[in-house]
Amino acid sequence: MRASLRNKPLTAPVRTAQRPLDQPRDAESCVTINTLGASPLIFRKRIFGPPDPPALPGDLVTLVDQDNRRLGFGFVNPKSEVAVRVIRAGDNPPDEAYWDELLTRAVRLRHDVLKLPDVTDTYRLIHAEGDWLTGIVIDRYGDTLSAEAFGLGLFQRGQAILERLARIVGAKHWVLRPGPYTEAQEGFAGEPVCSPELPRSVIVQEFGTKFRIEFIGGHKTGFFCDQRDNRRRLADFTAGKSVLDLCCYTGGFSITAKKLGNAAEVTGVDLDEQPLKIARGNAQLNAVKANFVQADVFPYMRDMIRNNRQFDVVVLDPPKLIRNRAELDEGTRRHFDLNRLAMQLVKPDGLLLSCSCSGLLQDADFLRLLYSASRQAGEAFGPADDNGFQRRGPRDMQILFRTGASPDHPVSANYPESDYLKAAWMRLGS
Repeated sequence: MRASLRNKPLTAPVRTAQRPLDQPRDAESCVTINTLGASPLIFRKRIFGPPDPPALPGDLVTLVDQDNRRLGFGFVNPKSEVAVRVIRAGDNPPDEAYWDELLTRAVRLRHDVLKLPDVTDTYRLIHAEGDWLTGIVIDRYGDTLSAEAFGLGLFQRGQAILERLARIVGAKHWVLRPGPYTEAQEGFAGEPVCSPELPRSVIVQEFGTKFRIEFIGGHKTGFFCDQRDNRRRLADFTAGKSVLDLCCYTGGFSITAKKLGNAAEVTGVDLDEQPLKIARGNAQLNAVKANFVQADVFPYMRDMIRNNRQFDVVVLDPPKLIRNRAELDEGTRRHFDLNRLAMQLVKPDGLLLSCSCSGLLQDADFLRLLYSASRQAGEAFGPADDNGFQRRGPRDMQILFRTGASPDHPVSANYPESDYLKAAWMRLGS
């Protein structure tokens, strides 16, 4: 057996220049594995030896077994733990017809099945493994496509994919950027690439509510389409209510609660100044009044608790707190602490919507920490000890329902790990 790829450090430079989707067959290298399996991710420990002949990071390679039987095709990156991202299984390489069918099938889901253009002009068109295109996500914002690439091979071909997809859906502009942790995880740091006349921002709508999307400096692709249906559902609970939106980003839940839900009072809290500036602009776009506060949510919630402040509806939607398994314990504790504090801010018989976008936090563990947090949420409301809290009994908590990402974020049976977003809707008693 040949030495593992793990023991073969890569010396070739990592190129981030854009490449075409098609690649001459005589340029392909072979990568040997035991079997293909269901997951599109092939880790280094599964590979026998370096590509033969040698391949540059991001090259299309042929996957073969130890008897040299062809298993499929993928993009190689020996600098990453995910050494190959499988693009197509079987004997046929990904050709023009394959790429057209892959992208057209994804569009049909959003347009013909989900009928999203009837209610919004912003939605996810490509959801990585959920659409059999591991390593890239693409959102549509009106006439603009915004992509985030997590794999080197897909970043190198992002422009070609975006231009092809734009022709299919009739979009005019596009922007491609690497994911936030690609340098650490994939060994490359690429600069954003965009179409010549990319606008600085666009205004989109969902269910009649307007939002401005900034393409320079925004998180991820610019907006969180995965919370669309949760934003709409929240509006059913906010009429005449006071609403606190924690980690509000650009005000998605806040604006929807006020515009569609007729909330009496809305306060959004976020640490970052730039998203809050956009959130205030979104309130103006929709001719609604909302209060946005720049603050770390931990001290903000503690201050509200000391001041005996409570709200009818509280939304807790923190950023990703667990990026890898090394962060699992600490990230879980932070989720627990956030929820323990947030529960103290909910009026009796009020609603808490608590979310987690950390895929490594399993559903059962998320529910377990919510149950535990409700038992400890009695530390509240007025000075009593050295910490300023008075011990009370646990808060009665009922989980009304659990939801996840909107259906334009499908989960493939070949990669259930991509089912990342969890949202628990809770009624809290006294």
